[in-house]
Amino acid sequence: MTDTLAEEYARAQLFFDSKAYSDAALILAPIVEAEPTHGAARQLLARSYYHSAQLRRAEEALLRVLEADPVDGYARLMLGRTLERQGGRAEEAATQLRLAEALGQSLL
Repeated sequence: MTDTLAEEYARAQLFFDSKAYSDAALILAPIVEAEPTHGAARQLLARSYYHSAQLRRAEEALLRVLEADPVDGYARLMLGRTLERQGGRAEEAATQLRLAEALGQSLL
């Protein structure tokens, strides 16, 4: 990751920490596009989408995180919660939540 992207990632983290989730997502999307293998940026993007109720985008970002790391328990938990919030996807959500728990991720 270049210095500029690292600075933008740090800025996005500040926005996220300030609960400006949509703004964090706007900063993170080009970072993830430029550095698709940067797992932390992709996961923070997914969390930003989740917290700003952009649930389809959160789901897509989490699926990409899980493509790279299928045993990421936190991403499984987030995917389960995202599917729950979308409504009508309880069975899919339950599967992801069971996987998260099996991977040692607390559901509390």
